[in-house]
Amino acid sequence: MSESMTADAPSEGQEETSASDVVVETRNLSKVYRDFWGRQKVNALKALDLEVKQGEIFGLLGPNGSGKSTTIKLLLGLLFPTSGQALVFNKDASDVSKNERIGYLPEESYLYKFLNASETLDFYGRLFDMPADVRRDRVNELISMVGLEGARRRQLKEYSKGMTRRVGLAQALINDPELILLDEPTTGLDPIGTREMKDLIIKLREQGKTVLMCSHLLADVQDVCDRIAILHRGELKELGRVDSLLKVREVTQLQAQGLSKEAEEEIRAIVAKDGGELLSMENPTTTLEELFLNIVTDSEARPGRRAPSDD
Repeated sequence: MSESMTADAPSEGQEETSASDVVVETRNLSKVYRDFWGRQKVNALKALDLEVKQGEIFGLLGPNGSGKSTTIKLLLGLLFPTSGQALVFNKDASDVSKNERIGYLPEESYLYKFLNASETLDFYGRLFDMPADVRRDRVNELISMVGLEGARRRQLKEYSKGMTRRVGLAQALINDPELILLDEPTTGLDPIGTREMKDLIIKLREQGKTVLMCSHLLADVQDVCDRIAILHRGELKELGRVDSLLKVREVTQLQAQGLSKEAEEEIRAIVAKDGGELLSMENPTTTLEELFLNIVTDSEARPGRRAPSDD
């Protein structure tokens, strides 16, 4: 037993490395909205515990009113928790110094419609006190990245919703942030724009950046996220890696090549005997949409917090 415990226990240095990899952490985070008289109006978030690690794309899912936007606002320091703690870069979320390392794309981008894309990004670059030459290069880089080279001189009032969304993303990246918070990043984009947005999010991860995104488009989350948390009525209902959560563990799926019909009747024994090649033997996967709907339906039928599995 002692050998096992020694082998499993991380060294002090390993613990420090693990802690340094955590970019966002919530500890028993709760938020209650109250009315004018101080009476409880909405219990928006209940004892949320989660971690977002450096270099991963983390998806925050849930139906309307599940606490997603409240969580984002608590992390940004726009709201104060009723109890618990939100940490970003190991600093309390109320510490405004952390915001220099964060980029944020809200669900609705509120931009100055009489400015063009270049002027908009230059304006936000000035807010970060970026030198003129650095600002100019960064603006050109971002406009190219989001695919707006041909419309950079047009006023934003002439932009479609999808084009405005692209400018909003570029604005969120102007300070080259380490952590990017994206609220419904593919809203208003056509299928090609959606694919390009997802490719860009993956590219951000390849650059070592950490992405925390909320979305109602479950297929988008399934395509790009490493891990997800599903919230319902302010409670954490599921947490884990996407590939693990979508695995149907009660079913085993076989793929074989070169088998006769007789061999198919006794797959495991006959594959080798018949000279067939076993290509794979694994659990099939469901879709994120099906997982999400099952969790929400189960939560409605049996209220109460469900212990998440993070494997």
